[in-house]
Amino acid sequence: MKKRHIALAGVIIVLASLIVYRLTRKEEGGPGGAGRPGAGGPGGMDKPMTVNGVVIIPTSFSNSLTVTGSIDANEEVRIISEVSGIIKGIYFSEGTNVRRGQALVKIDDSELRAQLAQATTRQNLAAENERRARLLLQKEAISREEYDIASADFRTAKAQSQLIRAQMSKTVVNAPFSGRIGLRSVSTGEYVTPSMPITNLVSINPVKITFSVPEKYSGQVRVGTTIKFTVAGTTEVYNARVYAIEPRIEAASRTLQLRAKADNTSGLLIPGSFASISLPLATIEDAILVPSQAIVPVQDGKKVFVVDSGKAKEVMIETSTRTEREVLVTSGLRAGDTVLTTGIMTLKEGSKVKVKTGDGKKLKL
Repeated sequence: MKKRHIALAGVIIVLASLIVYRLTRKEEGGPGGAGRPGAGGPGGMDKPMTVNGVVIIPTSFSNSLTVTGSIDANEEVRIISEVSGIIKGIYFSEGTNVRRGQALVKIDDSELRAQLAQATTRQNLAAENERRARLLLQKEAISREEYDIASADFRTAKAQSQLIRAQMSKTVVNAPFSGRIGLRSVSTGEYVTPSMPITNLVSINPVKITFSVPEKYSGQVRVGTTIKFTVAGTTEVYNARVYAIEPRIEAASRTLQLRAKADNTSGLLIPGSFASISLPLATIEDAILVPSQAIVPVQDGKKVFVVDSGKAKEVMIETSTRTEREVLVTSGLRAGDTVLTTGIMTLKEGSKVKVKTGDGKKLKL
């Protein structure tokens, strides 16, 4: 009997505990959703969730894009000889500046001079024959055909002389533009051919900065834009001006190439160096910006929650440029919308919300 009484008492205690637990949960808004904010049960929608939000106010937006590029010489050419021969003289010092038209290398032209003397003799003889034939033609002592043959011989000899003179002029290699000469790879007395490089000539003032931007920014870049850039080894910030934009998008990388020029009077900017570039993009008037934390990535794109008649509403958006704190929205929002910035991971479509703005005031919805 005593065991039966103990078991009965235990059952009574368990039932009493269950009754107390159910009553307590009902008062606190447990299962059944009586007091939970935003719940679907009776009374649950009467207690909205308190969240933070921002009111969309269009503003002027000026953004900058950070990209990398390379520094190129303004002009650069590999110095070669157009004719084969032995180098008789080198008239430059490595690493020095040269002027346009300055003689750099002289190739032996003794054989060409001998050919020119021979060709000149033939030309003089042909000229005399042509003169005599013309006089005889005037006296009708020879036919027109005989005169034409003599005239053709003269023109051929003259052309041969001109050809040899042109080859002789190529035995002197001149600087095509003013710039700095590089390291030479030949010596006096060496036999060179047109395929053998002699040295390099570069013009480094100004220098060119070549860089690319992603395709989505192609409509925001302009000729004449001033960019800022830095190079490794120094903290100095340089300025350059965009002077040319490639007229097509590179299909492989989906980028647009630009080129700018920068003053290099100091000579510190060396072609081939990498440059870290800050490119200001076109200013957008009446731009719509939202905080980064307000955007929720979804399968079909991106969404935000806005307030509509005191309830949360999902809105799909399209975005463009992203800064450290904000994202530029191109479609989906308009001026005056209130975008929710907290609680967005627990909100659902139609949830009641009470919104506080950045100044701590609650919005009257």
